[in-house]
Amino acid sequence: MNHDAFRTALENAIKGKSANKSPFSVAWATGKLTRAHLARWAENHYHYVGPFADYLGYVYARMPARYVEAKDFLLANMYEEEIGGDRHTDLLIRFAEACGTTRARIEDEDNMSATTRALQSWCYAVAMREDPIVAVAGLVVGLESQVPSIYRRQTPTLRETYGFTDEEVEFFDLHIVSDEIHGERGYQIVLEHANTVELQQRCLKICEIGAEMRLLYTTALYRDYVEKDLPLSALGLDLPLAA
Repeated sequence: MNHDAFRTALENAIKGKSANKSPFSVAWATGKLTRAHLARWAENHYHYVGPFADYLGYVYARMPARYVEAKDFLLANMYEEEIGGDRHTDLLIRFAEACGTTRARIEDEDNMSATTRALQSWCYAVAMREDPIVAVAGLVVGLESQVPSIYRRQTPTLRETYGFTDEEVEFFDLHIVSDEIHGERGYQIVLEHANTVELQQRCLKICEIGAEMRLLYTTALYRDYVEKDLPLSALGLDLPLAA
């Protein structure tokens, strides 16, 4: 496929599988979650996004040296996550503490659900085992590029309904901007270097799987922490959730 057709195919691989469709996201965007529910989200999300620089580090180490711009992007992304200003996980912990949980609970791996553990494990497996370009497609295009559209729906509610301060929601504001940039750079790397039929097909499949993994993870948060307090009927949803 040429670049335009491939770009459209990548976008279509994700389309219809956005985490915005999960009942947890619907409840969040409509202000129906409690701060306790949001605290459980943060405790889980920490273990998904906390190792993101580690995921990228494995990809960076295996990226061909001749792909200089791709390696530079991965290195810059890791820098931003960890030391380029406020550490992103510290901003997440700040939000979580405002929800009523503690740093100790957030950092304790026993407080993540089995589905969160599966998503984390999948990210590590993709980073360590897939072709580096395929890994960029899965982690950056399939997962990271979704973030701005998700947080643009959720962040206004955090301020307007829940009353969080600008400082407490800085994690979300930052990622609306940074992940839009990262997602686009991920697209450009994949478009440039996925230059065989096999690589293009694998990139499409990994994007689809990545989107499905995030949707499954977000849906599991509803089932594990919210459903007993807020049934689907209260959200105007009546379709059974995928197993």
